[in-house]
Amino acid sequence: MAQGVVYESFEKMEAFMKDIFVKVGVPEADAAICARVLIESDKRGIDSHGVGRFKPIYIDRIKDGIQNPVTQFEIVKDGLTTAVVDGHDGMGHVIGVKSMQMAIDKAKKYGMGMVVVRNSTHYGIAGYYATMATQAGMVGITGTNARPSIAPTFGVENMLGTNPLTVGMPSDEDFPFVLDCATAVSQRGKIEHYDRINKTMPKGWVIDHQGNSETNPSIALEGLTKGTSALVPLGGIGEETSGYKGYGYATVVEILSAALQQGTFLKALNGIDASGKKIPYHLGHFFIAIDINAFVELDKFKKTTGDILRELRASLKGPGYDRIYTAGEKEYLAWLDRKDKGVPLNESLKKTIKQLVEEYKLTSYSFNF
Repeated sequence: MAQGVVYESFEKMEAFMKDIFVKVGVPEADAAICARVLIESDKRGIDSHGVGRFKPIYIDRIKDGIQNPVTQFEIVKDGLTTAVVDGHDGMGHVIGVKSMQMAIDKAKKYGMGMVVVRNSTHYGIAGYYATMATQAGMVGITGTNARPSIAPTFGVENMLGTNPLTVGMPSDEDFPFVLDCATAVSQRGKIEHYDRINKTMPKGWVIDHQGNSETNPSIALEGLTKGTSALVPLGGIGEETSGYKGYGYATVVEILSAALQQGTFLKALNGIDASGKKIPYHLGHFFIAIDINAFVELDKFKKTTGDILRELRASLKGPGYDRIYTAGEKEYLAWLDRKDKGVPLNESLKKTIKQLVEEYKLTSYSFNF
């Protein structure tokens, strides 16, 4: 265990976040959804998108008046297999859960369902929504645009969001295949995590306007906010290591998160107006559910998927490596490691939690620090 790190139970931290969401005006049922999505990130070992982002991304934005605690979920257009939703800058987790459930319900009737969203906010880990589909015996696909961070290949200006293209598929193993990753070499949340634990970033994650790599997470975050630095697309700088592939996939997500629903895109997602005032981000998402039973029996699909994953893991290892992983496996292993320990809280998070307890007078909570 890292120095200064303590563990708190998932149940306590989920209840704590829910209670504070309620304190800032989120209806109780919606607060429960938001807390559940956030704690799932910590359960999977994705520390960049869980408790660590609770205050700065959600609570502070509600307090700043750029995110609505009460979610108005408006169905603008509804077809047999499709829908367009306007989230009116409400809680992204609530919008995400309702939208994916709509896609799943449509897929149950017609084999496939797709729901697109405009005017939403940060919805947490994309893998949560893909997993909703796998639990329903379906293939789940989702993506979201985000505030500009990634520079296009041969460019240095932050233009595209980290824009995950996330896919989930059920298997006959104890965990589904869930590929949930940014289309950048690394995502902003991971840099925020490095900043909280005072860890230097690897070269090639962030570049400045001169094309130089920045390894100090604090300076990188400041540059990303000011627009003087940018994340490198998946594949790396330039074309030699195929950075154009990450750039291309990020653009696919940007289009699907803006064009179908006629939402906001690229620099308009900065969250700041011409005078420097904070404004809502107006994010867009898309959710796709595909009913496996419309093609083949679910058990057969699961077995074939499991066979593919097992063969991949059993293939020849490189020198110095004793294990090959498949997507979703490390998250499952993180759950097995943490299920009896809870959420790891570093010094920065402990300080934040103490501040929240005092600010919202939640003295009924007793923490191990």
